[in-house]
Amino acid sequence: MSDTPFGFGLPPEEPENGDEGKKKDPTEGGQSAGGPGGPFGFGPGAGGDNPFAAMFGSMNPNDLGAAFQQLGQMLSYEGGPVNWDMAKQIARQTVSQGAPDGSKDASVGPSERTAVDEALRLADLWLDGVTSMPSGSVSTVAWSRAEWVEASLPAWQQLVDPVAERVGLAMGDVLPEEMQAMAGPLIGMMRSMGGAMFGQQIGQAVGVLAGEVVGSTDIGLPLGPAGKAALLPLNVERFGKDLSVPQDEVRLYLALREAAHQRLFAHVPWLRSHLFGAVEAYARGIKVDTGKLEDVVGQFDPSQPEQLQDALQQGMFQPEDTPEQKASLARLETALALVEGWVDAVVHEAAKSRLTSSDALRETMRRRRASGGPAEQTFATLIGLQLRPRRLRDASRLWASLTDARGLEGRDALWAHPDMLPTAHDLDDPDGFVHHEQADFSELDKMLGEAAKGPQKPPESDEGKEDGKGGPEQ
Repeated sequence: MSDTPFGFGLPPEEPENGDEGKKKDPTEGGQSAGGPGGPFGFGPGAGGDNPFAAMFGSMNPNDLGAAFQQLGQMLSYEGGPVNWDMAKQIARQTVSQGAPDGSKDASVGPSERTAVDEALRLADLWLDGVTSMPSGSVSTVAWSRAEWVEASLPAWQQLVDPVAERVGLAMGDVLPEEMQAMAGPLIGMMRSMGGAMFGQQIGQAVGVLAGEVVGSTDIGLPLGPAGKAALLPLNVERFGKDLSVPQDEVRLYLALREAAHQRLFAHVPWLRSHLFGAVEAYARGIKVDTGKLEDVVGQFDPSQPEQLQDALQQGMFQPEDTPEQKASLARLETALALVEGWVDAVVHEAAKSRLTSSDALRETMRRRRASGGPAEQTFATLIGLQLRPRRLRDASRLWASLTDARGLEGRDALWAHPDMLPTAHDLDDPDGFVHHEQADFSELDKMLGEAAKGPQKPPESDEGKEDGKGGPEQ
């Protein structure tokens, strides 16, 4: 997977080409699977002077029809900054090809659904004793990889569109105003192809990610529908394959994490928008290298769409080095650390006396999250941002200390308002935060409640009631 922002590079193998890309001899005008070509096989040396040769040269009639269909989608797309129809199609094709370890997606059977349902329900019972938040799971579900793709795409759209939109706007802004009217069709074509290229790369990345995730909250953000606790049985099995831990324990531990995330997002109503808003704020600070984009627009040849792909692949995006951008990143990293730290702390408390391998499973998950596992790396390629809870261990210790000092309700009450949560500075000095006085919002809540009821009839004055008289004193 590419390390450049948004993953603008060729997937190692396109679904339409099968193994053909590997079998071509470079001396015959083809290119290796890892070559620098653009989408659908475009690129230098791909079929001499004909940019479509690599795309169509070795296809049978059925493949040729599919290729023309996708080319038509690229050129006719008129939607938002990302062609999400193409993204879903590519993601589903990637899933159908199987994961790098050779495992293939399959429909979830009745026994697997039953095992997932029982694990998630048992996890909720165990969590009742370690958090004051009630269950957040309205239903439980066992997903195949393809079902995870379908369920998570709306969340990916919310996360990726803000950055992709900046690219689309930049494509129109780089031309002088007097030229923009004349270049309208060209800009429209570039935006259509840009949306398709985003869709292709996002679809490829999400399809790869579907082979790794174990639930709906692997990256610390809720990627599935609200209230639906989910596990992927095939990926749960892969997660525990080399751990020498009973499969039932692996499933239960991952079910605890999924159920804990569901409680937090269900009963902290501002948290979802807070996290997604932090991602969007960071995206607004990403700038486009307009100089590089101007060169691309000035030399763009509609018959050679690989030029746009090559420019995107070289990386035109970088965060602005401004106080606002740094603050957005710090806000997001701290929020992620607090979410993951809380989940880590409550899951450990629930599992430590019940699962003999809880410590090993906890350390495995911590390393996967803190060092940048497959989920975090894939997200980084999509929006140029690493969703890594860098201070997970610090946050987990702070929540555990809060439990000891204030009890479950005192700890969980901090989620009532974002201003009550620990800050990055508090992670440096957890003891100071645990023992200092917290702001009391009860009086403010009382005042707001009274204001919402409207004006009340004032009490009758006692003035002038002396000597049994009802009127004022004479």
